[in-house]
Amino acid sequence: MTVRVEAAVDSFAGALAAQEAGVHRIELCGPLHEGGTTPSAGLIARCLERLLVSVHVLVRPRVGDFVYTDDEFEIMKRDVAVAKELGADGVVIGILTPDGEVDADRLAELHAVASPLRVGFHRAFDVVKDQDEALELLVSLQFDCILTSGAAKTAAKGAGRIKHLVERAGDRISVIAGGSITPDNVVALVTETGVRNVHGRVYAGMAGVVEGL
Repeated sequence: MTVRVEAAVDSFAGALAAQEAGVHRIELCGPLHEGGTTPSAGLIARCLERLLVSVHVLVRPRVGDFVYTDDEFEIMKRDVAVAKELGADGVVIGILTPDGEVDADRLAELHAVASPLRVGFHRAFDVVKDQDEALELLVSLQFDCILTSGAAKTAAKGAGRIKHLVERAGDRISVIAGGSITPDNVVALVTETGVRNVHGRVYAGMAGVVEGL
């Protein structure tokens, strides 16, 4: 099975460059230097008009933690609806409760708004209290994928945990490794963890490096 490369980009030029670099999917974000937030409707629309590669839209109303007010949640619902209306292939979301658990009720509501798009859970997963429990809950909510560094600062440092999550997930949900992954370290990470999906900002050359793994 092919190792699939997802590029995190925050501009139209970046999205074009990622497509030309041969990535399999784009996660379209607002400014990544702030950690990534929901991109503008204009940016989403232009990327979907011009790109052939699959585009998933990050829906995150602000930087900081992943515990949101009712107003922020309403904004997220509207942003998911906009991404769907514009023709995105999927959305990437994440909401936690104040005690560090996956907010199942709100995520189920967002998933319903997004349907039939693919829905992924972003690196809020790396700050949940219990990743095994969170994975099972996301499977039950019919999420398609989870982005994680294995709860470590980088995917390389969290490799052991990523391997465990890949094995636990099986074919029920895709685990995407993310966190300072580059063409220089991706082969070692894939070999060590068995992960078949990788995510990064340094995507140039990565698709070629993982080809055939």
